[in-house]
Amino acid sequence: MTMRQHDKFLDAADAATALGISRATLYAYVSRGLIQATGAGDDPRRRLYSAHDIEQLKKRKSVGRRPKDAAASALDWGLPVMTSAITLIENGRLIYRGQDALQLAEGATLEEVARLLWDCGSTDSFADAKAKPDAWNDALLDATMPLPLTERCQALLPFVAAGRLTAWKRDNRRLWAGGAALTRAMAAACLGVQPDVQPIHAFLAKHWSLDTQGADLVRRALVLQADHELNASAFALRVAASTGASLGACLNAGLSALSGPRHGGMTSLVELLFDELEEVGDAAEVVERRLRRGDGIPGFDHPLYPDGDPRAEGILPHLPPDALRADLLSVLEETAGQRPTCDVALVALRRSLNLPRGSALALFAIARTVGWIAHALEQKDDERLIRPRARYVGPMPL
Repeated sequence: MTMRQHDKFLDAADAATALGISRATLYAYVSRGLIQATGAGDDPRRRLYSAHDIEQLKKRKSVGRRPKDAAASALDWGLPVMTSAITLIENGRLIYRGQDALQLAEGATLEEVARLLWDCGSTDSFADAKAKPDAWNDALLDATMPLPLTERCQALLPFVAAGRLTAWKRDNRRLWAGGAALTRAMAAACLGVQPDVQPIHAFLAKHWSLDTQGADLVRRALVLQADHELNASAFALRVAASTGASLGACLNAGLSALSGPRHGGMTSLVELLFDELEEVGDAAEVVERRLRRGDGIPGFDHPLYPDGDPRAEGILPHLPPDALRADLLSVLEETAGQRPTCDVALVALRRSLNLPRGSALALFAIARTVGWIAHALEQKDDERLIRPRARYVGPMPL
């Protein structure tokens, strides 16, 4: 067992002390699947216990005694606050409606994943005549090209008729074709070109002049980014959907949240990290400089994946070798026990294929459109307004 793994696991005495429980209770937690246990390697009779699981249990026990704190903490990587049948994140795995995303990435297209997440069954919503998006006026395309990617999409999508249809009280089956049209339109808007009905990875490969291998890497990345449970953009979108907003309006909410540097905009911070790495030529030096400046290392150590982001694992090994990238991943793994997230993988793919700068965010937005639509459809069926209460901490009235 490596030092990194030891650092993330505790022995029985330390684990029981951290939780304030007996060893018998600790073993009961393990048997119930609440704490992961593993062998120590050097002694097969000795067991080690996941520090991550122990920390999560401590948080649950702490807030469980204070209902108000429990409600507040639920909005910050806390306990589940909504029910959903779309995506499961558990034990380091990403699952789309019961199917492992890593396995789907081996051969599925984004369209096939869309039909899965939208619960279309055998219906091919992308084959519907209504799934062909409207063409944009060339002058409109030219006018929106200077805008940042998310704002360009927000400017163009209102001109897609399917996005303006009122989703409220409509059967989901009547919205699938519109969802397909919006997904195709999102792909075109991200590139600033006219939409098409080609498979989306092939459409992107054509405009990026990629060969078959490059197109397959894009397909793989799209599948792995299709949804990620109740992240910031999905939650923002579900709030909009709960009001009865149209699919287009819901996508607008998702795009707004995606634009921030703590979400989709994280790819731009990772780009700067790679720029610095190329300039300096030494990953250890780059990491040391950033730590001395008080800067973080963007794109590493995802809170939901203490043992590594499966989306990164599904992309990085398939990219052409790159010594500087490998050096960076090795340094972060050895010095901090941190592994890359999907943001690092998308930027690495963008650089490996020599795509235009900003393409990492484009891949994110195009793929996530599928998940956003799934969340909008599910929230619409819930028929409840999302309206949390605030705990007032301002000055009291006289």
